[in-house]
Amino acid sequence: MLSRNKVIDALQAKRTNFEAYQAGQRSELDRRRQLLERFLQLTAAEISARVTEREQAWPGALPTPELDQAQNLCLPFDQRWQNHQEARAWALTVLAGKPVAAVDGSQIPPSKEISAPVGAVQIGWYINYHAPGGRYEKDVAFTVLAPDELGEEEGGEFPDWRVNQQRFVGECTQLATLMTRFAAAGERPLFFFDGSFIISFAGQIRPARAEPYLQAVRTLLAQAQTLAMPLVGFVDSSGSHDVVMLVNTVAGPPNMSLTDGALLAPLLPNWGDRTPFFICARNDPLSQQGQADFYQEVAFCYIRLAAERPPERIELPRWLVESGEAAAIVDRVRAECVIGAGGYPYAIETADAVAVLQQRDREHFYALFQQFAEQQGMPFHVSRKQLSKQARR
Repeated sequence: MLSRNKVIDALQAKRTNFEAYQAGQRSELDRRRQLLERFLQLTAAEISARVTEREQAWPGALPTPELDQAQNLCLPFDQRWQNHQEARAWALTVLAGKPVAAVDGSQIPPSKEISAPVGAVQIGWYINYHAPGGRYEKDVAFTVLAPDELGEEEGGEFPDWRVNQQRFVGECTQLATLMTRFAAAGERPLFFFDGSFIISFAGQIRPARAEPYLQAVRTLLAQAQTLAMPLVGFVDSSGSHDVVMLVNTVAGPPNMSLTDGALLAPLLPNWGDRTPFFICARNDPLSQQGQADFYQEVAFCYIRLAAERPPERIELPRWLVESGEAAAIVDRVRAECVIGAGGYPYAIETADAVAVLQQRDREHFYALFQQFAEQQGMPFHVSRKQLSKQARR
């Protein structure tokens, strides 16, 4: 139980800490204004030349020709509506007859509260054909990870990493499978990946554990290009610093430490406004170790999809930008967000709802697993602590 008075006293005790943080933020905004003023005066060619002069192999990002079409890094969205009904009518017109597919995953990690080690991954997908009659498809694939697949570590622990890895690889694999299926049918949906193709986290884990992540992304990007399928990575609340690093590289010092979203938010005033696309050239452990060969095959932009939040990051395979398809694809993303909730693509929301495993689902899974274990003559019990929790909640 939370004590209101205790919380207020604890916050007051740290008042000077928060004041110092605010002062640092004001100083950061001053640097932002100074550096942006220099950066915005440069053309795409001049930015590329400065990156070369400063011998920065991974400057965070590289400009595309779109940069020279933007005013203060903004490509405005020219549609304006009086109400949501008008916005929805526009969205349905954009999406009519153009299928969209999204994949998401959920998992059940091994639990110390269960005597037998077991994990599970559920991959869900949603396909909306945007056709008369409201045709759609929802389905899941469910995989159990047995003890030998969980990777027992010292002390007899069964860690979560195998389950997390299986989920990520499963999402990429399912998207690639759907691409093959639609290519055979002569159709070309827009495919949504819920997250970033730039998997910096893989540079923080052991190489053997990182490799399946790297291979999954490489395979997905290659499949999209081979089959000429439009693919979008949608990153909600991105904490990336790619554009910030580019600005620091060509316009600093001093250098900023803002996120891209904080840097770009004031430049995208209206719903639907976006930045030009950039080529990703992130400086992280993977790129420094020569493992990020696919980074510069990914382009990204930031787009305003909600007034109260920083702009979202959209990633496309670079070939889609260079082919001239990016603007139409971004319109389809906008339209999906209009029919979705709170600036999030409806297809991804629905795939998440299909895939998600909630607490009651976990309890149901453990009940089914207990039946299975007893049939196999395996010992099975639940810790007293877990039973107590279930009784209290």
